[in-house]
Amino acid sequence: NTFMVEKKKTELYQELGLQARDLRFQHVMSITTRNNRIIMRMEFLKAVITPEFLLILDYRNLNLEHWLFNELASQLAGEVQLVTYSLPFEFRAIEAILQYRISKLQGRLNTLQPQILETLEALVDPKLLSVDRSKLHILLQNGKSLSELETDLKVFKETILEILDEEELIEELCLSKWTDPQVFEESTLGIDHAEEMELLLENYYRQAEDLANEARELRVLIDDSESIIFINLDSHRNVMMRLNLQLTMGTFSLSLFGLIGVAFGMNLESSLEEDPRIFWLVTGIMFLGSGLIWRRLLSFLGRHLEPPLPPHVPAVLKKSQPAAGRVELKNNLKAETFGLSRSTLTNQ
Repeated sequence: NTFMVEKKKTELYQELGLQARDLRFQHVMSITTRNNRIIMRMEFLKAVITPEFLLILDYRNLNLEHWLFNELASQLAGEVQLVTYSLPFEFRAIEAILQYRISKLQGRLNTLQPQILETLEALVDPKLLSVDRSKLHILLQNGKSLSELETDLKVFKETILEILDEEELIEELCLSKWTDPQVFEESTLGIDHAEEMELLLENYYRQAEDLANEARELRVLIDDSESIIFINLDSHRNVMMRLNLQLTMGTFSLSLFGLIGVAFGMNLESSLEEDPRIFWLVTGIMFLGSGLIWRRLLSFLGRHLEPPLPPHVPAVLKKSQPAAGRVELKNNLKAETFGLSRSTLTNQ
């Protein structure tokens, strides 16, 4: 029996026997009891649960309206089987709202996970010499959404854990136990509704914990991928720096032996310019000297940039340790043998 009603706030909290602050909208999550009423706040969703009805306050949202008339009504009526269907009405109402909240959090995680994995796969590519800024922007937005999801999951778990840690709060959530004589009689006969309420809250706490673990794995994956991206960028940067250094050394080698050509290009007369072979001789010396200097500089660069080799362990030390162990084992066996023979003789 689902219907919509519009009332003033003062009339509503007077009819429910609540205070004005109990109906105040707050973007937090909380589950409290007051005057045999359960007040549940799930960010934009706020509900008041009594043993007879469930009141959803201000649902001016299309998605929430769809949930109210198409899903919630059938859940409370038993058309969609709930775990707590055989229990009093407040159990079904609490389970339906918690299930709705968990499904929303699960949907957000299912939307973020493939986007994050696809973006990271595109970024963590060793073939790319540069990082696509558009992908980084998408990853930044998804990272913020993931942080908000982790915060919401943390608040959800803390809210339920506060109730699980207090036995009195769990008892207060069982409204029918204090209003319905039949339910109170069943509780005295051993059907404890407080234990059922505790199991219900623990179930959704575990589901929130599983979602938090998946979100945490995504966060670790993002951090690891960022490290890989930085390593790839550092590797490409080192290659460019090494190439720049090699070109600088080659330029230095050519300019060093180019001084010979500069000396012969001056307006000075000598007997060497009359020989037709001296040009090729000087040019050969210049290129040969420049090549030798460049090779020497490259070998010097390679020795100082390559990582050092691990220290070599002498073979004598490797062989001596097992030998000592075998000698000690033989001595122990001999001692045990002598001890056994001595004790046998004594017994005889």
